[in-house]
Amino acid sequence: MNEIVANDTLNAFCRENHVELPGAGSGPLAGLTFAAKDIYDVAGARTGFGNPDWLRTHEPATRSAPAVQMLLDAGARLVGKTHTEEMAWSLTGENAHYGTPVNVNAPGRIPGGSSSGSAAAVAAGLVDFALGSDTGGSVRLPASYCGILGLRPTHGRISLEGVCPLAPSFDVCGWFARDAGVFERVGRVLLKDDAPARAPARLLIAKDAFALADPGAADALEPALRKVAALVGAPASVTVGDEPLEKWMDSFRFPQGAEAWACHGEWVTRVKPAFGPAVGPRIAWAATVAPRDVERARARREEIARRMDGLLRDNAVLALPSAPGIALQRNAPAEVVDGLRARALPLLCIAGLARLPQVSLPLAMLDGCPLGLSLIAARGNDTMLLDLAVKLMKA
Repeated sequence: MNEIVANDTLNAFCRENHVELPGAGSGPLAGLTFAAKDIYDVAGARTGFGNPDWLRTHEPATRSAPAVQMLLDAGARLVGKTHTEEMAWSLTGENAHYGTPVNVNAPGRIPGGSSSGSAAAVAAGLVDFALGSDTGGSVRLPASYCGILGLRPTHGRISLEGVCPLAPSFDVCGWFARDAGVFERVGRVLLKDDAPARAPARLLIAKDAFALADPGAADALEPALRKVAALVGAPASVTVGDEPLEKWMDSFRFPQGAEAWACHGEWVTRVKPAFGPAVGPRIAWAATVAPRDVERARARREEIARRMDGLLRDNAVLALPSAPGIALQRNAPAEVVDGLRARALPLLCIAGLARLPQVSLPLAMLDGCPLGLSLIAARGNDTMLLDLAVKLMKA
């Protein structure tokens, strides 16, 4: 076990299935270190998926997930696997079996999940970058809470072969970094795209999304919005939803639940794994999702996607809060965590429903804690967001 993992006092890294691999001798990521969320297969190691029973009942991987292998081939060194919440299905980062990684930029507060260990390791400088995944916010929320860069790419842009699924029609491979240049370089490798980035033509501000932010959060993000406007141009205020964004959440959660059960219901029924008090009820609910609700939600999803396509045409970017506010205190009561989900998912479901790329930028602070500003672009405009991130972080 290398010194980084052995000396990890933040509970960011997995110990039970530790694995490390050298990178290629050269390449665009040579000299950089990274970690991988423990949903990515790494050759020779078991994938834990945040649950001891999953770890116990699955064999070691025979090959690494393509996303991991691309990074190794580009020269980066894999330091280890990082903790995730069970089944990658929660937003706090608190795992009932393995504990909660430390958020060094908001002491005493959650790192956000489910890519908790990856975000914590990057924020603390233990690695240069880390792989996460995002279904309903699992890159964007931790990026906001931990004060780092995080990107949810266009759905389907990066292979998810060799990655434990949650809800495949929403799942994406995402990543974190502290340095914008590293962030972009990693993205160019994973996206297999070295073409010049398009320039954003219009800046839109999602007024209904900002209305969902906690008191003080919108004001804290105002200087960041001015910074974006200085690069892109004078903004226009828009209403994203054709109904309250809280209602869009149903179009996300029913398909998510049905897909999660389709992926893992057989294993859950056969193994009867021990789940923590947060995730267990979600798995049980997933088994009950009615097909009619899923069918209705999927039809509505396509309407939402068409609406977002129109809004983001001609290289527009949409600004909104990455999270409704700063990170919760650790070990918050269940009703407080449920309140977070109810406030965060209407913001986080937008990009997932429409299969859009979204970047979270660490451009604000509130009460001494990080707060991210997000930019969403049209499908395929991932490198436009990467280029914007570099310019904004240097500005």
